[in-house]
This record gives sequence, structure tokens and C-alpha cells, in this order.
Amino acid sequence: MTWKVYLSGEIHTDWRDEIAEKSKSLELPIEFFAPVTNHAASDDCGVAILGEEPNKFWHDNKGAKVNAIRTRNLIEKSDVVVVCFGEKYKQWNAAFDAGYAAALGKSIIVMHGPDHQHALKEVDAAALAVTSSPEQVVNILKYVIRGEL
Repeated sequence: MTWKVYLSGEIHTDWRDEIAEKSKSLELPIEFFAPVTNHAASDDCGVAILGEEPNKFWHDNKGAKVNAIRTRNLIEKSDVVVVCFGEKYKQWNAAFDAGYAAALGKSIIVMHGPDHQHALKEVDAAALAVTSSPEQVVNILKYVIRGEL
């Protein structure tokens, strides 16, 4: 079986690459999915495809809806959803992805530092594991896929 894992969350560090590379080096049978991580493309996709908006609210609304087509479908296809909250920015979209995944009954792994423990207590409560590093995520994936520590 090939596991399908959606990698949601912050786009300013290489955490996705770390998880994918470590999983590949362990030859874990995983297909990874992710949102569009080009920040400008993600922000502007709606107006680039559907036309300009003079009001920033509608600009963002168009982009969010176009991005949601990808996000919803990939989360629905996933066996596991990993949600990473970075240190620098508030990732409201990642919290929404976690809630969506929880509503679908997906297995959720959350990753964040100790500074976010209180703010993310509800997200953490919905997760089956709360981690602080890509290495911990890979070790969980290795365990659930192979039964190996």
C-alpha cells in the first residue's frame, strides 16, 4: 500500500523537503501532497485566472477559493495530514486545514514549537500526535507504516 500524506502549513522553511527526503531515504511507500507553496502564486491565483479585483477582500477571496479546490481534494485523498505551524507567521489556513481534516476523520499529526502550545491546544487535542520536528514526523510515519521504531 502506498500511503498518501498531505503536508499543510507554513511555507517559509524547508520542513516539507526534510520529511520527503527522510521518508525516501527510508524507502517508505508514501506519496506526498501539498498546497501551492509559491506565496505570490497562491495569493494571486484567483485574480490571475478570473480577473482583477479592486477590493483586496475580493482579491483574497478569489484566491482562497481557487486554492481550496486543490486543498480540499488532496486532504480528502490523504490517509494522514501533517500540519506544521511555524514560528514567524500565524498560519490560519493551517488551522483551518487541521479542522477540515478532523471533520473528515483523517489522522492528523501536528508539528510546532513550545511557544504555540497554548494557542494551538484545540488543534493539538484533535491530533493523534503532536511533534516538534520533521524527524519526529518521519519516525511516526515509519512506525505506522512498518511497525518499526
